[in-house]
Amino acid sequence: MGTKGRMIVGMDVDELIGLLNKALSDEWLAYYQYWIGAKVVKGPTKDAVMAELVQHATEELGHADMIALRIMQLGGTPVLEPKEWYNLTNCGYDVPSDPFVRAILEQNIKGERCAIETYNRLMAVVKDKDPITYNMVLTIISQEVEHEEDLQGLLEDLEVILK
Repeated sequence: MGTKGRMIVGMDVDELIGLLNKALSDEWLAYYQYWIGAKVVKGPTKDAVMAELVQHATEELGHADMIALRIMQLGGTPVLEPKEWYNLTNCGYDVPSDPFVRAILEQNIKGERCAIETYNRLMAVVKDKDPITYNMVLTIISQEVEHEEDLQGLLEDLEVILK
């Protein structure tokens, strides 16, 4: 932990660590949702959807890494127990019990929309209080917006094929 780096944060650092652990929990659940969705997805455009889900899973894992590192910089401890992810999550986890492409895409679009809302709120909390976290969240939200756009494009392609 960097003492001065923690001191320059203009808000309750423990509160910030709590918010970041919630976001970390979201990222782990999003990673798994993408990863498992890529394994079970079925239907037309399956190959394109699988490739996109695998890419998104990798990026969600990268987000988790950034958040965990920031928590450590602030002197906190990242969530240690995966079972805690469910208690802390903002966005939850949708079991891909229906493997049809449309259902998988809709679940993940819902998750991305929640992530965008979550990071938008977090940016508002840290704006002018913690530039390091703000910049990290800005990077993450940019990718989440791109994910939503990618998934919506795949869903639109699917709808054209199904007509």
